[in-house]
Amino acid sequence: MSHPDFNVSRRRLLQGAGAVWLLSVSKVGLAASSHVVAVRIWPSTTYSRLTIESSTPLQYKQFALTNPDRLVVDIENIQLNQVMKGVGELVRRDDPYIKNARVGQFDANTVRLVLELKQNVAPRLFTLAPVAGIKDRLVLDLYPVKPIPDDPLLALLEDYNNGKLEQDQPAEAPLPGKAGKDRPIVIMIDPGHGGEDPGAHGKMKTREKDIVLKMGRYLKALIDKEPNMRAHMTRNEDVFIPLKVRVAKARRVRADLFVSIHADAFTSRAARGSSVFALSTHGATSAAARFLAQTQNESDLIGGVSMSGDRYLDHTMFDMVQRQTISDSLKFGKEVLSRMGGINHLHKRTIDQAGFAVLKAPDIPSILVETAFISNIEEERKLRTPRYQQQVARAILAGIKAYFANGAVLARHK
Repeated sequence: MSHPDFNVSRRRLLQGAGAVWLLSVSKVGLAASSHVVAVRIWPSTTYSRLTIESSTPLQYKQFALTNPDRLVVDIENIQLNQVMKGVGELVRRDDPYIKNARVGQFDANTVRLVLELKQNVAPRLFTLAPVAGIKDRLVLDLYPVKPIPDDPLLALLEDYNNGKLEQDQPAEAPLPGKAGKDRPIVIMIDPGHGGEDPGAHGKMKTREKDIVLKMGRYLKALIDKEPNMRAHMTRNEDVFIPLKVRVAKARRVRADLFVSIHADAFTSRAARGSSVFALSTHGATSAAARFLAQTQNESDLIGGVSMSGDRYLDHTMFDMVQRQTISDSLKFGKEVLSRMGGINHLHKRTIDQAGFAVLKAPDIPSILVETAFISNIEEERKLRTPRYQQQVARAILAGIKAYFANGAVLARHK
Protein backbone atom coordinates (compact mmCIF):
# COMPACT_ATOMS: atom_id res chain seq x y z
CA MET A 1 0.00 0.00 0.00
CA SER A 2 1.40 3.40 -0.94
CA HIS A 3 0.98 6.45 1.27
CA PRO A 4 1.10 10.13 0.26
CA ASP A 5 3.70 12.37 1.79
CA PHE A 6 2.63 13.94 5.06
CA ASN A 7 3.96 16.27 7.72
CA VAL A 8 3.37 15.40 11.34
CA SER A 9 4.34 17.95 14.00
CA ARG A 10 5.36 15.47 16.67
CA ARG A 11 8.35 15.58 18.92
CA ARG A 12 8.91 11.96 18.00
CA LEU A 13 7.81 10.72 14.61
CA LEU A 14 5.78 7.53 14.44
CA GLN A 15 6.63 5.70 11.26
CA GLY A 16 7.47 2.20 10.08
CA ALA A 17 5.32 -0.80 11.04
CA GLY A 18 1.90 -0.84 9.49
CA ALA A 19 0.37 2.60 9.73
CA VAL A 20 -2.56 4.36 8.09
CA TRP A 21 -2.99 8.11 8.52
CA LEU A 22 -6.01 10.36 8.03
CA LEU A 23 -4.93 13.38 5.99
CA SER A 24 -8.07 15.46 6.31
CA VAL A 25 -10.94 15.42 8.77
CA SER A 26 -14.39 16.69 8.05
CA LYS A 27 -15.52 19.35 10.52
CA VAL A 28 -19.03 17.92 10.53
CA GLY A 29 -19.79 16.22 13.80
CA LEU A 30 -16.39 16.86 15.38
CA ALA A 31 -17.97 17.89 18.65
CA ALA A 32 -20.28 14.90 18.72
CA SER A 33 -18.00 12.01 17.88
CA SER A 34 -14.42 10.89 17.76
CA HIS A 35 -12.37 10.64 14.58
CA VAL A 36 -9.72 8.00 14.09
CA VAL A 37 -6.55 9.63 12.80
CA ALA A 38 -4.19 6.62 12.74
CA VAL A 39 -4.14 2.85 13.09
CA ARG A 40 -0.89 0.98 13.68
CA ILE A 41 -0.01 -2.69 14.12
CA TRP A 42 3.24 -3.85 15.76
CA PRO A 43 3.73 -7.63 15.47
CA SER A 44 6.33 -9.55 17.49
CA THR A 45 6.81 -13.03 18.88
CA THR A 46 6.30 -11.73 22.43
CA TYR A 47 2.99 -10.01 21.70
CA SER A 48 1.27 -8.12 18.92
CA ARG A 49 -0.11 -4.62 19.45
CA LEU A 50 -2.76 -2.71 17.56
CA THR A 51 -3.29 0.97 18.39
CA ILE A 52 -6.14 3.20 17.29
CA GLU A 53 -5.39 6.91 17.65
CA SER A 54 -8.30 9.29 17.77
CA SER A 55 -9.23 12.93 18.28
CA THR A 56 -11.04 12.16 21.55
CA PRO A 57 -11.03 9.22 24.02
CA LEU A 58 -12.61 6.05 22.67
CA GLN A 59 -15.15 3.85 24.44
CA TYR A 60 -15.25 0.18 23.56
CA LYS A 61 -16.63 -3.24 24.30
CA GLN A 62 -14.89 -6.53 23.52
CA PHE A 63 -15.85 -10.17 23.21
CA ALA A 64 -14.49 -13.36 21.65
CA LEU A 65 -15.90 -15.70 19.01
CA THR A 66 -14.77 -19.18 17.94
CA ASN A 67 -14.71 -21.26 14.74
CA PRO A 68 -12.62 -19.42 13.68
CA ASP A 69 -11.10 -17.71 16.73
CA ARG A 70 -11.85 -13.98 16.60
CA LEU A 71 -11.56 -10.96 18.86
CA VAL A 72 -14.35 -8.44 18.34
CA VAL A 73 -14.09 -4.83 19.51
CA ASP A 74 -17.06 -2.49 19.23
CA ILE A 75 -15.86 1.13 19.27
CA GLU A 76 -18.58 3.56 20.21
CA ASN A 77 -19.43 7.05 19.01
CA ILE A 78 -17.36 6.97 15.82
CA GLN A 79 -18.00 6.69 12.10
CA LEU A 80 -16.10 4.44 9.76
CA ASN A 81 -13.50 6.44 7.81
CA GLN A 82 -10.71 5.67 5.34
CA VAL A 83 -8.18 5.17 8.11
CA MET A 84 -10.21 2.42 9.76
CA LYS A 85 -11.06 0.87 6.40
CA GLY A 86 -7.33 0.34 5.77
CA VAL A 87 -6.71 -1.79 8.87
CA GLY A 88 -6.81 -5.08 6.94
CA GLU A 89 -3.87 -3.99 4.78
CA LEU A 90 -1.71 -3.44 7.86
CA VAL A 91 -1.67 -7.10 8.92
CA ARG A 92 1.64 -8.71 8.05
CA ARG A 93 1.92 -12.34 7.00
CA ASP A 94 4.51 -12.99 9.68
CA ASP A 95 2.33 -11.64 12.51
CA PRO A 96 2.26 -14.57 14.97
CA TYR A 97 -1.19 -13.71 16.32
CA ILE A 98 -3.32 -11.77 13.81
CA LYS A 99 -4.43 -13.58 10.66
CA ASN A 100 -6.52 -10.75 9.25
CA ALA A 101 -8.53 -7.71 10.32
CA ARG A 102 -11.75 -6.20 9.04
CA VAL A 103 -14.06 -3.37 10.07
CA GLY A 104 -17.62 -2.28 9.44
CA GLN A 105 -20.21 0.23 10.61
CA PHE A 106 -22.14 -1.99 13.03
CA ASP A 107 -24.82 0.58 13.77
CA ALA A 108 -25.26 4.34 13.47
CA ASN A 109 -22.71 5.12 16.20
CA THR A 110 -20.57 1.97 16.44
CA VAL A 111 -17.67 0.66 14.37
CA ARG A 112 -16.94 -3.05 14.78
CA LEU A 113 -13.35 -4.28 14.48
CA VAL A 114 -12.87 -8.03 14.01
CA LEU A 115 -9.46 -9.64 14.36
CA GLU A 116 -9.21 -13.21 13.10
CA LEU A 117 -6.53 -14.98 15.12
CA LYS A 118 -3.84 -17.52 14.30
CA GLN A 119 -3.74 -18.92 17.83
CA ASN A 120 -5.42 -18.65 21.19
CA VAL A 121 -4.56 -15.30 22.77
CA ALA A 122 -5.02 -13.45 26.05
CA PRO A 123 -6.11 -9.95 24.94
CA ARG A 124 -5.48 -6.84 27.00
CA LEU A 125 -7.26 -3.63 26.01
CA PHE A 126 -6.76 -0.20 27.55
CA THR A 127 -6.79 3.48 26.66
CA LEU A 128 -4.00 6.06 26.83
CA ALA A 129 -4.23 9.81 27.21
CA PRO A 130 -2.43 12.13 24.75
CA VAL A 131 1.35 12.43 25.15
CA ALA A 132 4.24 13.92 23.14
CA GLY A 133 2.01 15.01 20.26
CA ILE A 134 0.20 11.65 20.07
CA LYS A 135 -3.58 11.89 20.54
CA ASP A 136 -5.84 9.57 22.54
CA ARG A 137 -5.21 5.88 21.92
CA LEU A 138 -7.06 2.60 22.27
CA VAL A 139 -4.50 -0.18 22.65
CA LEU A 140 -5.07 -3.88 21.95
CA ASP A 141 -2.27 -6.17 23.13
CA LEU A 142 -2.51 -9.83 22.13
CA TYR A 143 -0.45 -12.16 24.31
CA PRO A 144 0.01 -15.88 23.63
CA VAL A 145 -1.73 -18.26 25.99
CA LYS A 146 1.11 -20.77 25.65
CA PRO A 147 4.41 -19.58 27.20
CA ILE A 148 7.42 -18.94 24.98
CA PRO A 149 10.16 -21.49 25.86
CA ASP A 150 13.35 -20.19 27.51
CA ASP A 151 12.25 -16.55 27.55
CA PRO A 152 11.19 -14.92 30.83
CA LEU A 153 9.87 -11.80 29.08
CA LEU A 154 6.27 -12.94 28.63
CA ALA A 155 5.92 -13.89 32.31
CA LEU A 156 7.47 -10.58 33.36
CA LEU A 157 5.07 -8.63 31.16
CA GLU A 158 2.17 -10.55 32.70
CA ASP A 159 3.44 -9.76 36.20
CA TYR A 160 3.86 -6.12 35.23
CA ASN A 161 0.35 -5.85 33.80
CA ASN A 162 -1.03 -7.42 37.00
CA GLY A 163 1.02 -5.16 39.27
CA LYS A 164 3.12 -8.08 40.55
CA LEU A 165 6.51 -7.36 39.00
CA GLU A 166 8.32 -7.33 42.34
CA GLN A 167 7.23 -10.88 43.09
CA ASP A 168 9.39 -13.83 42.04
CA GLN A 169 12.44 -11.63 41.56
CA PRO A 170 15.72 -13.11 42.86
CA ALA A 171 16.88 -11.75 46.20
CA GLU A 172 20.22 -10.91 44.58
CA ALA A 173 20.66 -10.63 40.84
CA PRO A 174 24.22 -11.86 40.19
CA LEU A 175 24.88 -15.57 40.20
CA PRO A 176 27.10 -17.03 42.93
CA GLY A 177 30.80 -17.40 42.23
CA LYS A 178 33.29 -15.01 40.69
CA ALA A 179 32.13 -13.67 37.35
CA GLY A 180 34.49 -14.73 34.57
CA LYS A 181 36.29 -17.30 36.72
CA ASP A 182 33.84 -19.61 38.48
CA ARG A 183 31.10 -18.92 35.95
CA PRO A 184 30.41 -16.88 32.80
CA ILE A 185 29.90 -13.11 33.00
CA VAL A 186 26.24 -12.37 32.19
CA ILE A 187 25.54 -9.14 30.25
CA MET A 188 22.08 -7.71 29.62
CA ILE A 189 21.97 -5.60 26.45
CA ASP A 190 19.12 -3.10 26.26
CA PRO A 191 18.39 -1.59 22.82
CA GLY A 192 16.33 1.47 23.73
CA HIS A 193 12.74 2.18 22.66
CA GLY A 194 10.89 -0.13 20.23
CA GLY A 195 7.43 -0.74 18.82
CA GLU A 196 5.08 2.21 19.36
CA ASP A 197 8.01 4.20 20.79
CA PRO A 198 10.43 4.97 17.92
CA GLY A 199 12.82 7.05 20.00
CA ALA A 200 14.53 9.98 18.32
CA HIS A 201 14.80 10.40 14.55
CA GLY A 202 17.19 12.12 12.21
CA LYS A 203 16.78 14.38 9.20
CA MET A 204 17.05 11.32 6.92
CA LYS A 205 14.23 9.69 8.93
CA THR A 206 16.60 7.28 10.63
CA ARG A 207 14.87 5.88 13.69
CA GLU A 208 16.74 5.43 16.94
CA LYS A 209 14.96 2.17 17.78
CA ASP A 210 16.19 0.52 14.55
CA ILE A 211 19.83 1.63 14.86
CA VAL A 212 20.25 0.61 18.50
CA LEU A 213 18.69 -2.80 17.86
CA LYS A 214 21.32 -3.46 15.18
CA MET A 215 24.06 -2.37 17.58
CA GLY A 216 22.64 -4.60 20.28
CA ARG A 217 22.67 -7.60 17.96
CA TYR A 218 26.28 -6.93 16.97
CA LEU A 219 27.26 -6.65 20.64
CA LYS A 220 25.47 -9.88 21.56
CA ALA A 221 27.22 -11.75 18.77
CA LEU A 222 30.62 -10.50 19.99
CA ILE A 223 29.91 -11.33 23.63
CA ASP A 224 28.64 -14.80 22.83
CA LYS A 225 31.95 -15.54 21.09
CA GLU A 226 33.82 -14.90 24.34
CA PRO A 227 34.46 -18.14 26.25
CA ASN A 228 33.67 -16.64 29.66
CA MET A 229 30.66 -14.46 28.76
CA ARG A 230 27.08 -14.77 27.64
CA ALA A 231 24.61 -12.08 26.58
CA HIS A 232 20.87 -11.52 26.78
CA MET A 233 18.76 -8.77 25.21
CA THR A 234 15.79 -6.95 26.67
CA ARG A 235 14.35 -6.97 23.16
CA ASN A 236 15.51 -8.57 19.93
CA GLU A 237 12.58 -7.34 17.84
CA ASP A 238 10.73 -4.12 17.10
CA VAL A 239 8.57 -4.44 20.22
CA PHE A 240 7.74 -2.08 23.08
CA ILE A 241 9.01 -3.26 26.49
CA PRO A 242 8.24 -1.13 29.59
CA LEU A 243 11.30 0.24 31.38
CA LYS A 244 10.65 -1.65 34.62
CA VAL A 245 10.29 -4.92 32.69
CA ARG A 246 13.71 -4.35 31.10
CA VAL A 247 15.21 -4.00 34.58
CA ALA A 248 13.29 -7.01 35.87
CA LYS A 249 14.49 -9.16 32.97
CA ALA A 250 18.10 -8.29 33.80
CA ARG A 251 17.51 -9.40 37.39
CA ARG A 252 15.64 -12.55 36.30
CA VAL A 253 18.61 -13.76 34.21
CA ARG A 254 20.97 -12.76 37.06
CA ALA A 255 22.94 -10.28 34.95
CA ASP A 256 26.28 -8.91 36.13
CA LEU A 257 26.10 -5.79 33.95
CA PHE A 258 23.35 -3.84 32.16
CA VAL A 259 24.06 -1.74 29.05
CA SER A 260 21.31 0.42 27.55
CA ILE A 261 22.12 1.60 24.00
CA HIS A 262 20.70 4.85 22.57
CA ALA A 263 21.23 7.50 19.87
CA ASP A 264 19.42 10.59 21.05
CA ALA A 265 18.51 13.92 19.49
CA PHE A 266 18.85 17.53 20.54
CA THR A 267 17.12 20.73 19.47
CA SER A 268 20.36 21.94 17.88
CA ARG A 269 21.75 19.87 15.02
CA ALA A 270 25.22 21.08 16.00
CA ALA A 271 25.22 18.85 19.10
CA ARG A 272 27.49 15.87 18.52
CA GLY A 273 29.49 13.20 20.24
CA SER A 274 29.12 10.10 22.39
CA SER A 275 28.25 10.06 26.10
CA VAL A 276 27.83 7.58 28.93
CA PHE A 277 25.38 7.97 31.81
CA ALA A 278 24.83 6.28 35.16
CA LEU A 279 22.03 6.48 37.69
CA SER A 280 21.74 9.21 40.28
CA THR A 281 19.30 8.97 43.18
CA HIS A 282 20.02 12.50 44.37
CA GLY A 283 19.45 14.74 41.36
CA ALA A 284 21.14 15.07 37.98
CA THR A 285 24.77 16.11 37.62
CA SER A 286 23.91 18.49 34.77
CA ALA A 287 20.92 20.10 33.11
CA ALA A 288 21.60 18.06 29.97
CA ALA A 289 21.56 14.80 31.95
CA ARG A 290 18.31 15.81 33.64
CA PHE A 291 16.69 16.62 30.29
CA LEU A 292 17.88 13.35 28.76
CA ALA A 293 16.56 11.30 31.68
CA GLN A 294 13.19 13.01 31.39
CA THR A 295 12.95 12.22 27.68
CA GLN A 296 14.08 8.62 28.15
CA ASN A 297 11.74 8.04 31.07
CA GLU A 298 8.73 9.13 29.04
CA SER A 299 9.27 6.06 26.85
CA ASP A 300 6.58 4.26 28.86
CA LEU A 301 4.10 7.05 28.13
CA ILE A 302 4.86 7.02 24.40
CA GLY A 303 5.07 3.24 24.11
CA GLY A 304 1.96 2.93 26.23
CA VAL A 305 1.53 0.95 29.44
CA SER A 306 -1.78 0.03 31.00
CA MET A 307 -0.73 0.81 34.55
CA SER A 308 2.14 2.40 36.45
CA GLY A 309 3.18 -0.86 38.11
CA ASP A 310 4.41 -1.36 41.63
CA ARG A 311 7.10 0.67 43.32
CA TYR A 312 10.23 -1.31 42.50
CA LEU A 313 11.70 -1.56 45.99
CA ASP A 314 11.28 0.11 49.34
CA HIS A 315 13.63 3.09 49.56
CA THR A 316 15.60 1.84 52.57
CA MET A 317 16.77 -1.32 50.83
CA PHE A 318 17.11 0.48 47.50
CA ASP A 319 19.42 3.20 48.81
CA MET A 320 21.55 0.83 50.87
CA VAL A 321 22.29 -1.60 48.07
CA GLN A 322 22.41 0.90 45.25
CA ARG A 323 25.10 3.20 46.61
CA GLN A 324 27.71 0.53 45.88
CA THR A 325 26.05 -0.36 42.59
CA ILE A 326 26.21 3.26 41.40
CA SER A 327 29.88 3.41 42.34
CA ASP A 328 30.50 0.29 40.26
CA SER A 329 28.39 1.74 37.42
CA LEU A 330 30.61 4.84 37.30
CA LYS A 331 33.74 2.66 37.05
CA PHE A 332 32.15 0.56 34.34
CA GLY A 333 30.95 3.66 32.47
CA LYS A 334 34.39 5.22 32.59
CA GLU A 335 35.88 2.19 30.83
CA VAL A 336 33.21 2.27 28.10
CA LEU A 337 33.46 6.05 27.66
CA SER A 338 37.22 5.77 27.19
CA ARG A 339 36.72 3.22 24.38
CA MET A 340 33.94 5.27 22.77
CA GLY A 341 36.42 8.15 22.62
CA GLY A 342 38.50 6.01 20.28
CA ILE A 343 35.75 5.82 17.65
CA ASN A 344 33.89 9.13 18.00
CA HIS A 345 34.12 12.61 19.41
CA LEU A 346 33.05 12.67 23.08
CA HIS A 347 30.23 15.03 23.92
CA LYS A 348 31.47 15.04 27.50
CA ARG A 349 34.62 13.42 28.90
CA THR A 350 33.11 12.47 32.25
CA ILE A 351 30.18 10.26 33.22
CA ASP A 352 26.94 12.17 33.76
CA GLN A 353 24.23 10.99 36.15
CA ALA A 354 20.46 11.40 36.41
CA GLY A 355 17.37 9.45 37.45
CA PHE A 356 17.14 7.06 34.48
CA ALA A 357 14.38 4.54 35.22
CA VAL A 358 16.02 1.87 33.06
CA LEU A 359 19.21 1.97 35.18
CA LYS A 360 17.47 1.26 38.49
CA ALA A 361 18.43 -2.37 39.05
CA PRO A 362 19.61 -2.10 42.67
CA ASP A 363 22.33 -4.74 42.39
CA ILE A 364 23.47 -4.63 38.75
CA PRO A 365 26.00 -1.98 37.59
CA SER A 366 24.12 -0.25 34.78
CA ILE A 367 25.02 2.36 32.19
CA LEU A 368 23.29 4.13 29.32
CA VAL A 369 25.44 4.74 26.23
CA GLU A 370 24.49 7.57 23.87
CA THR A 371 26.36 6.33 20.81
CA ALA A 372 25.99 9.58 18.81
CA PHE A 373 23.46 12.32 18.09
CA ILE A 374 20.98 11.11 15.51
CA SER A 375 19.90 14.75 15.10
CA ASN A 376 23.38 15.67 13.82
CA ILE A 377 23.46 15.01 10.09
CA GLU A 378 27.07 13.78 10.00
CA GLU A 379 26.54 11.51 12.99
CA GLU A 380 23.24 10.26 11.59
CA ARG A 381 25.11 9.13 8.47
CA LYS A 382 27.66 7.41 10.68
CA LEU A 383 24.98 5.71 12.78
CA ARG A 384 23.40 4.23 9.64
CA THR A 385 26.59 2.38 8.67
CA PRO A 386 27.30 -1.21 9.74
CA ARG A 387 30.93 -0.14 10.22
CA TYR A 388 30.10 2.32 13.01
CA GLN A 389 27.48 0.02 14.52
CA GLN A 390 30.15 -2.68 14.81
CA GLN A 391 32.68 -0.19 16.17
CA VAL A 392 30.25 0.72 18.95
CA ALA A 393 29.74 -2.95 19.78
CA ARG A 394 33.50 -3.55 19.94
CA ALA A 395 34.02 -0.44 22.08
CA ILE A 396 31.39 -1.54 24.61
CA LEU A 397 32.85 -5.06 24.74
CA ALA A 398 36.34 -3.62 25.30
CA GLY A 399 34.95 -1.55 28.17
CA ILE A 400 33.32 -4.64 29.69
CA LYS A 401 36.59 -6.57 29.51
CA ALA A 402 38.59 -3.71 31.01
CA TYR A 403 36.11 -3.34 33.85
CA PHE A 404 36.38 -6.97 34.86
CA ALA A 405 40.15 -7.05 34.26
CA ASN A 406 40.46 -4.33 36.89
CA GLY A 407 38.63 -6.53 39.40
CA ALA A 408 36.17 -3.73 40.15
CA VAL A 409 33.21 -5.89 41.12
CA LEU A 410 34.59 -9.36 41.69
CA ALA A 411 34.33 -8.93 45.43
CA ARG A 412 30.56 -8.49 45.07
CA HIS A 413 30.19 -11.93 43.50
CA LYS A 414 32.09 -14.17 45.91
